[in-house]
Amino acid sequence: MRVQGAPGRPPWTPRFMSPFDVAKAEWLIHNRLPCLGCHELGGQGGRVGPSLSDLKGQRTPDQVYSMIRDPQGTVPGTIMPRVPMSQAVLELIASDLVQREPTHGAPLPAPPPSPAVGQPDTTRAGATAALYARFCSPCHGVRGAGDGYNAPFLPVRPTAHADKMYMSGRSDDALFDAIYAGGYVMNRSNRMPPFGQTLAREQIWSLVRYLRGLCRCQGPTWSRDNR
Repeated sequence: MRVQGAPGRPPWTPRFMSPFDVAKAEWLIHNRLPCLGCHELGGQGGRVGPSLSDLKGQRTPDQVYSMIRDPQGTVPGTIMPRVPMSQAVLELIASDLVQREPTHGAPLPAPPPSPAVGQPDTTRAGATAALYARFCSPCHGVRGAGDGYNAPFLPVRPTAHADKMYMSGRSDDALFDAIYAGGYVMNRSNRMPPFGQTLAREQIWSLVRYLRGLCRCQGPTWSRDNR
């Protein structure tokens, strides 16, 4: 992973972590933030991105801080979304991750490469299919069956977007909110990350329409409009 620097900003240094700080960071990582949806930590978590268990000595503190703060600006083209959090939480999580002692366990298999977007597709359907393949299929599966390569590493099976019965009960607004704000805000698994600060609103609406194509269904009658 080639990490770009942040011109104009001095290198970030981690803060001192008290036992309370460590416990708080641990709780946030496991119960509030989506980190373990894509990353392994202490044997738990996904396999989409690099392991977080051995960051000490592998990444500089500033690299870790920058990646959490602005993934796209740090590693252009990454599928890691920017997760909204306060400056205090950002520094807490970054400080915790870079000061953990390496586990020195058996090396994890390298995650499969993200699906290549290829040449730009000028059709709306083609562009949305590429978005889904890149950002959604690792967990939800290429055809929306909830069977992506990362699904076995998650405590809750990802939604099967091709499930007509289930998806018929979800309104378009609820689908939009889940993509925009992530699972925690929707009282679902916090392992589902938010994409509202990474994708444009029209891109998210196009994904909602794509999900309707996968399930070949509409939302509840009361929720439908002329969009």
